[in-house]
Amino acid sequence: MATLGTPARPARHVAGIDLAGTEWPLYKLEAVIVGALMLLALFVITGSAQTAVLSAAAAATVTWWVRLAYYRRA
Repeated sequence: MATLGTPARPARHVAGIDLAGTEWPLYKLEAVIVGALMLLALFVITGSAQTAVLSAAAAATVTWWVRLAYYRRA
């Protein structure tokens, strides 16, 4: 029986990159890059900051969760 203090299964290590002495999980960096690229592209295409920001935030959030699930499964 698992208690609150111990996980039922061991946690898997997610791939990471060392930036300025801190290890960043790869899925977070991928989400930030996708969001930034989407923001720039949509702002240039549409000329609307509101559309670009909301779409980029949605793309970054989806990328974050999908890549996290992928790395935990692999």
